[in-house]
Amino acid sequence: MLAMAPRFKDALFGPDELDRLTRLVNVDPGLVVSDFADVPDLASAELLITCWGCPVIDASVLRRAPGLRAVVHVAGTVKGLITDACWERGIAVSSGAAANALPVAEYTVAAILFAGKRVLGLRDLYRRERRSLDWAAHFPSLGNYRRTVGIIGASHIGRRVLDLLRPFDLDLLIYDPYLDEEGAAALGARPAGLDELLAASDVVSVHAPALPETRHLLDGRRLGLLSDGATLINTARGSLVDMDALTKELVSGRIDAVLDVTEPEVLPANSPLYDLPNVLLTPHIAGSVGGELRRLTHSVLDELDRYVRGLPFAHPVRADTISRLA
Repeated sequence: MLAMAPRFKDALFGPDELDRLTRLVNVDPGLVVSDFADVPDLASAELLITCWGCPVIDASVLRRAPGLRAVVHVAGTVKGLITDACWERGIAVSSGAAANALPVAEYTVAAILFAGKRVLGLRDLYRRERRSLDWAAHFPSLGNYRRTVGIIGASHIGRRVLDLLRPFDLDLLIYDPYLDEEGAAALGARPAGLDELLAASDVVSVHAPALPETRHLLDGRRLGLLSDGATLINTARGSLVDMDALTKELVSGRIDAVLDVTEPEVLPANSPLYDLPNVLLTPHIAGSVGGELRRLTHSVLDELDRYVRGLPFAHPVRADTISRLA
């Protein structure tokens, strides 16, 4: 059974994907559930294919779905729908977080390289002057060679970012409380404390999960550790950064920022961040959008193929680690 906001079905499943789906499992592609209360009979459902807009799968839903054995999520986080009752039932859960990590990582790498080239400042200077200048004189730190990039969080996305950065001549730092020196080395980075990373990095990119203990992880004091001219990139969650403190830093012009997420999301219409020349603000589009959604679909179809052949999921979500996930 498909369980998601109806508008996502057509974006996720084209004719080829629907053909493969219906060859793998017995499903009615015309039935897209956004409220389990509207489904008179859940008893025959063995597997749910879920996405954004799926209702919570709690004990009351499970009582009506005694045959439910698996949930395959065509998106990243499953925290909004998977409950303790699912783990108590022993339901197998798979997420498309690994597939969704790639476009976010691609966006991040582009932002890192553009930050090193001082694209925001150069754009505005070139727009004003409209002539050839000694650009390096205006931006002494111009260029990416041996710049230091700090990654906060060895998540799916953080790891993909580090992997994509391997070909470049950058010095990479990683902060993650669950990562040891050997694990960092395997990712091509040097482990660092959070304060050390912030003070040493030319560019800092945030990839930690939104948890109670990570709320405002980057507060006013820690943002103050960033060197003048540093760039902060946030494609994770707005709650990880104290937006009031960040706004003060950005209004001062001391640092730059690339923000795909904010708190709140969307920012108030009078926020100065919309107009600041040192801020690139985008509306949460780093993750899978448009044609990229089909990558999620293909990943999930591969998981369904494994399921019907009796194989474990390639991208499982487990009860003992879900609390640390985004």
